[in-house]
Amino acid sequence: MNKEKKSLNGNPQTSRSSQNSHRVENGFQNARPDNNIYFQEFEEKNADRLKIVPLGGLGEVGRNMTVLEWKEQAIIIDMGLNFPEEKTPGVDYVIPNISYLQKQKKNIMGVIFTHGHYDHIGAVPYILDKIGNPPLYGSPLAMGITKKRQEEFPLQPKLKVNEIKEGERIDLGYFSVEFFHENHNIPDNYGLFIETPVGNIVHTSDFKFDPTPTNAPPTDFEKLKEIGSRGILLLMSDSTGAEAEGRSLSEKVICENLEKIFQKAKGRIFASTFASLINRIQDIITLSEKHGRKVVLEGYGMKTNIEIARNLGFIKTKKGTVIPAEKSFDYPDDKITILSTGAQGEGGAALMRILSKQHRHFQIKKGDAVVLSSSIIPGNERAVQNLKDDIMRQGADIFHSQMMDIHAKGHAQQEELKEMIRMMKPKFFMPVHGQYSMMASHAKIAEKEGIPKKNIALIDNGFITALGANELTISEKSVPTSAVMVDGSGIGDVGGVVLHDRMELADSGIFVVISVIDKKTRKLKNSPDIISRGFVYLRESQMLLTEVRKKVMQIISQSAKKRKEVKEIKPEIKNKVESFLYSKTGRRPIVLPVVIEI
Repeated sequence: MNKEKKSLNGNPQTSRSSQNSHRVENGFQNARPDNNIYFQEFEEKNADRLKIVPLGGLGEVGRNMTVLEWKEQAIIIDMGLNFPEEKTPGVDYVIPNISYLQKQKKNIMGVIFTHGHYDHIGAVPYILDKIGNPPLYGSPLAMGITKKRQEEFPLQPKLKVNEIKEGERIDLGYFSVEFFHENHNIPDNYGLFIETPVGNIVHTSDFKFDPTPTNAPPTDFEKLKEIGSRGILLLMSDSTGAEAEGRSLSEKVICENLEKIFQKAKGRIFASTFASLINRIQDIITLSEKHGRKVVLEGYGMKTNIEIARNLGFIKTKKGTVIPAEKSFDYPDDKITILSTGAQGEGGAALMRILSKQHRHFQIKKGDAVVLSSSIIPGNERAVQNLKDDIMRQGADIFHSQMMDIHAKGHAQQEELKEMIRMMKPKFFMPVHGQYSMMASHAKIAEKEGIPKKNIALIDNGFITALGANELTISEKSVPTSAVMVDGSGIGDVGGVVLHDRMELADSGIFVVISVIDKKTRKLKNSPDIISRGFVYLRESQMLLTEVRKKVMQIISQSAKKRKEVKEIKPEIKNKVESFLYSKTGRRPIVLPVVIEI
């Protein structure tokens, strides 16, 4: 293991200001003024302690981002995104709120990445320039994916990328960080050993103990024990699997089960998984080669990640294995594997385009086998069920993780989590990365392993942990961590009000009433026009529309007599039309009155 030490010290930075204003800056809302005084007092009381500030990743799976601060310097661990849910229609991604950092961007010594999944690196293009474009440190694969994605944002400043190999150590001001190998479902995944002025911290990254991984070295338990022997003040450990008993499945078992499908398949195999599951992708390619199948790659993310991983040596293929889609028709069906994205039922993904007959080359047919080798992201259950139904309707055989073990999550389960705690022997413990119930289960595991309850920081995003050599304190108030939405090129301009309106539109539709009035007489020039979207079909609702027009005409006629202004007429139309429509239909569309003076 490489023990090279990289010196990357920077000059001490200016002390950060705790005075935040109550306004939106670059899409991020700053802390409330009343919180400023509290945090200033909290900081003064804990001036000789390390501050740990989670801005995402606690109480949720995704959006991982944590700040470590000592005096005037800070480092960041991960900078990830989350994917939208049903309650966030139209949103592309959800990213951390970095208001807390915007007043101290000069104090950030660097951003440390544990691995290349988007929930750990995906927010870089939306955040980095807003916090001063600090240097980035991570594995070659994580940095390769980050650099490739940054090409989609040509107006962003050039990234300061530093590729770190396993076993290397970097110095960032008051902090020293050593990177060690952890198994996950993506190669180049690093746990972090962090030396700080108050003591040593271990951040496990997302991890599992896999004795028989297929495309990566197994867990080095001797290395973990050696790290634990250095004296660990705080262990920050992945909680995603804390509610599951036993141990996680080995990738070897997954590969063996996948091979059973290859052995029995008599037609084409459509294998769909996450584009980031590099190890699984390699297994499918290896099995295809073993059984004499050519491989077609479908999906932008799949092709991009495979290209990066291949250049770094994490994906290996024989010459001629991967072929273009149009060449696949030169071979019998039982000699073709189509490897694609779309196992979550995403509308624009390759598998969905194939199923909806919108793909240029492929359609599902009887005799095909479709393999969904991934877990279901929470919130995608309905989309995945519809996906499975569509596959079966089109005559294909389907295989998924509820039928057989063809997918394993990359997260340690209870026995592995206990083992990590025993090897690290920490004085303090902080469960990270997971829903609150997962973190609470992990906290109970730690307590049973002998860590006193008062030494366990079970917290939500935004609450600051002040860590000393012998004590930790948790803030009573939180810094801003409200979700920041990315919608197209907009960052942070979609908030609660906009989402509420979108949900209302989806639920009951929109009803627009357009009235043109004479500027002098204040009377209607003609009958009001009505536009309905998602509420009623106009051609079949003529009686309802006639009654609405009569009501609007009455309102404007009465307003003309009183010489009311447009700003007075519009609210009256809105309120009365809303009440009338509800009385007739039991629904409340968004009513938009438009009054034009000519």
